[in-house]
Amino acid sequence: MIDVEDLVRLDAIDGRAYTDADLYRLELEKIFTNGWVFVGHESEVPNAGDFVTRRLGHDPVIMVRDRAARIHVVANRCAHRGVSLVQGRAGNVGSFQCIFHGWTYGHDGTLKGMPQPGGLAVAREDCSLDRPGRVASHRGFVFANQSGTAGTLADHLGPGGTELLDWVCDLSPTGQVDLSAGWLGQEATSNWKMWAESDLDGYHLGSLHASLWRAVPGSQYEAAVLAGESKVTATTRDRGRGHIELEFWRGYDRPLAWLGVTRERVADYVDALTEAHGSERAEELLWRGPPHALIFPNLFLGEMNLAIIDPTAVDRTVHYHTPLLLGGVSTSFNQRILRQSEAAMGPAGFLLPDDAAAAERLQIAFGHSGGWMDLSRGRNREQIDERGDRVGHVSDEVPVRGFWRHWHEMMVAP
Repeated sequence: MIDVEDLVRLDAIDGRAYTDADLYRLELEKIFTNGWVFVGHESEVPNAGDFVTRRLGHDPVIMVRDRAARIHVVANRCAHRGVSLVQGRAGNVGSFQCIFHGWTYGHDGTLKGMPQPGGLAVAREDCSLDRPGRVASHRGFVFANQSGTAGTLADHLGPGGTELLDWVCDLSPTGQVDLSAGWLGQEATSNWKMWAESDLDGYHLGSLHASLWRAVPGSQYEAAVLAGESKVTATTRDRGRGHIELEFWRGYDRPLAWLGVTRERVADYVDALTEAHGSERAEELLWRGPPHALIFPNLFLGEMNLAIIDPTAVDRTVHYHTPLLLGGVSTSFNQRILRQSEAAMGPAGFLLPDDAAAAERLQIAFGHSGGWMDLSRGRNREQIDERGDRVGHVSDEVPVRGFWRHWHEMMVAP
């Protein structure tokens, strides 16, 4: 087994961190079993019996709403002989029934019935579906800790993660976001950590995504990242606990640049946001727009998109994404968000296919013997601000270093 201490330096990572199968299995235990993992959003299961299927590391789970409107997360695995209870990504059921022997479970995972119950040789209450040790939510975002040993969700999110989720929700005049538009997954032959890195890398935008700038001149990113190193005012931020951010909004040149419209075009939204939050907060939100950030380890807030990083093998990852629709806005407003999501993240989009190609080439390049990857960019100008966050130029590797710093802490924890 590779020693974790041999893989991580202050400003460099050994490539074996992406390719070693034993290390990957340790990650599944330390990070995806012993830590908090994003499962889904309450808006995905609006009605009683609605469910979605997800994974905590490699463990399949179901997030479901019961008849009392409570959210549950249960194992997608019969407590009898282990057969998957549901197939597909989503659906609606009155109960969960195993196809093998007909055992039936309630939405909360308790055993409701079985054929020929006289043969049951254990206590009925011991036959419920497995459940994560802890399930908690913030503003509708549901997280689970499989082992139950990770402390509270508030501890995991910290002030930085909490602020990011609040920021997302406050973009809606009702404080509600809607993830009902459906998920699209892109599988890549790359390690999961490459996606956490590339999603929060501000240095590659001018080169890897050059086709976007040629096809869509005048986007919000031009002022934020393409104006030249000395002129750009956008920044990076390490919020601690592995939560990291690209602060594109500090480089925007106008309000609503993130939506590509003027205030006059969305006057109803501006008025509703002002009524909900007051003029000062509304003006701040209109300028900043949505965050571009990672909630460690698997939730990517990609501006008006939300993504789940789902590891399936040491060299294979599925990157699921969905448009981040807002409550309390017009249909045309959310349609604009949907169209932007298709252009950026869809299979023929400008961003996600490029990132997949880079991640797969990185995986190939490291092979099995590794080789060091440099993460030192911007160390000479990284600063600690009044909040205690590490900040730097938008092209600096502040977020990537922050991700690996927390990864290391979790991997060496008892």
